[in-house]
Amino acid sequence: MKISIYQIDAFTQKLFGGNPAAICHLPHWLDDETLLNIAIENNLAETGYFVKKDDIYEIRWFMPYAEIDLCGHATLAAAFVIFNYLDTSTNEITFSSKSGILKAKKEKNGSITLDFPSRPPKQIDIPKEVFKAFNSTPIQAFAGRDLLLTVASEEEIITEEPRLELLKGLPYLCTIITSEGNTSDFVSRVFDANRDIPLEDPVTGSAHSALVPFWAEKLGKTELHASQLSKRGGELFCKLEKDRVFLSGYAVPYLIGNIEI
Repeated sequence: MKISIYQIDAFTQKLFGGNPAAICHLPHWLDDETLLNIAIENNLAETGYFVKKDDIYEIRWFMPYAEIDLCGHATLAAAFVIFNYLDTSTNEITFSSKSGILKAKKEKNGSITLDFPSRPPKQIDIPKEVFKAFNSTPIQAFAGRDLLLTVASEEEIITEEPRLELLKGLPYLCTIITSEGNTSDFVSRVFDANRDIPLEDPVTGSAHSALVPFWAEKLGKTELHASQLSKRGGELFCKLEKDRVFLSGYAVPYLIGNIEI
């Protein structure tokens, strides 16, 4: 069986920037073990799969060790694939996912806007593991699906070299450090400590479901420019409307091919 596969760099306008995602267009759903094995073989932060059902695209996302409930960069990448290769006449897509209905809109400037749920995090005590893992001193901690830590400045974000193995076992998918930005409204870096080899995620759209409502309240504004300060780097243009977060960004194709299973 041949399956179309696309590798797309998301939340960037340049190749080798942003966050790479593998996207597989499936004729029908395969068993979960096969989906996970493909993600393991791809060895990227996310492999996204979609199946078209009538006018809606069902979408799922797999890390190399587990399925997750929401992924921004792989959804942006999937929308890019559909808009540019599969249904070039449309400029709006509806996805059905484990996080409900998600939408993607192709903008006139070439960017894509995702309509995601807003997930405001709740303040918690700073976990003790954090103080050993990070060089910078967290000011506050907030939690939802991910652990969000505020620090004093963008400079601390840039120079941070965490010992991620010390965060393994915390009950969060990712750990985010964030501060106000120098040239953007806020900046962040996102780390996945639960992989076999812990790593930094280059650009994390789903983390902004928590970051956007957090910074919107803190800064008193609903339109925000965000930068994720990983080595590859990424840029998001964000808007909060009631219980929805709108994330706009660009994508660049890297690879188009087929896999055989």
